[in-house]
Amino acid sequence: MKLQGRSFLKLLDYSSEEIEYLLDLSARFKQMKKEGVPHRFLEGKNIVLLFEKTSTRTRCSFEVAGHDLGMGVTYLDAASSQMGHKESIADTARVLGRIYDGIEYRGYGQKIVEDLAKYAGVPVFNGLTDEFHPTQMLADVLTIKEHFGDYRGRKLVFMGDARNNVANSLMVVCAKLGIHFVACAPKQNFPEASLVEECEKIAKANGSTVSLISDVKEAVTDADVIYTDIWVSMGEAKELWAERIRLLSPYQVNKEVMSYAKKDAIFLHCLPSFHDLNTTVGKQIYEKFGLKEMEVSDDVFESEQSKVFDEAENRMHTIKAVIYACLSDGKDF
Repeated sequence: MKLQGRSFLKLLDYSSEEIEYLLDLSARFKQMKKEGVPHRFLEGKNIVLLFEKTSTRTRCSFEVAGHDLGMGVTYLDAASSQMGHKESIADTARVLGRIYDGIEYRGYGQKIVEDLAKYAGVPVFNGLTDEFHPTQMLADVLTIKEHFGDYRGRKLVFMGDARNNVANSLMVVCAKLGIHFVACAPKQNFPEASLVEECEKIAKANGSTVSLISDVKEAVTDADVIYTDIWVSMGEAKELWAERIRLLSPYQVNKEVMSYAKKDAIFLHCLPSFHDLNTTVGKQIYEKFGLKEMEVSDDVFESEQSKVFDEAENRMHTIKAVIYACLSDGKDF
């Protein structure tokens, strides 16, 4: 399967077979990494990482993936680039496309990464936008496959604000890969209707379903995977905390919620997570609202069912697969 020259902006752009190919490639790269097998297949190529939003997993994954593939990697944060300030997105893209073989963007609107891809002339990778988070999805599904041995026909429930980029992308990848997707949230926090309709059609073609359910027990019963995310996403106003806590507290993933799922169900979270008071934000929320844990209880986060750190590691292997697939002819395998 040849993906050379393609950008990786959202999973709606990729077929089920292409996504499965990227997952298989990710598993190969993971095995090579574990066995210490060099794979500097992209020696001499260079990528630039544009970060308008801060990151731990995405930045580290792209940097290590690039270096493992033999590439040069340049990191630019919001203060290190003129993009959008003194230079337009189009002009920035045309400049960077002359210097680099690939561009990663992590920031705000999906239109920004789409415009970068339109003008750059080289593949562009979406490290996160307000609407979608496609590299996270590959890591999530790889983790599910590693644990269960398969993913088709499994049931994944997303708990919390189902309008955010992670929930949107989970709904897409589940539809593409034949995984039953459930958004468990207050009705006002359901995903956008047009995206739901599109995913329902895709899911039907792949033998799965998309459901929007507000009742927690109904949603979680017989689930294979319980997934959640922080209640106020990066870049959103801090003033939203009070309203989100009021709305989403009933959707916290705790031991009772996990008890409704299958006995061998796993817990996933894209991280970071507010499951204790060991963060500045966690302490601030406790002082203001009296909450010691938010979207997930600490006993679930630290349980054997929690696979969040396998999931975090898999960001590196799946991002490596995306970079390699889009920048090479694939003849190394």
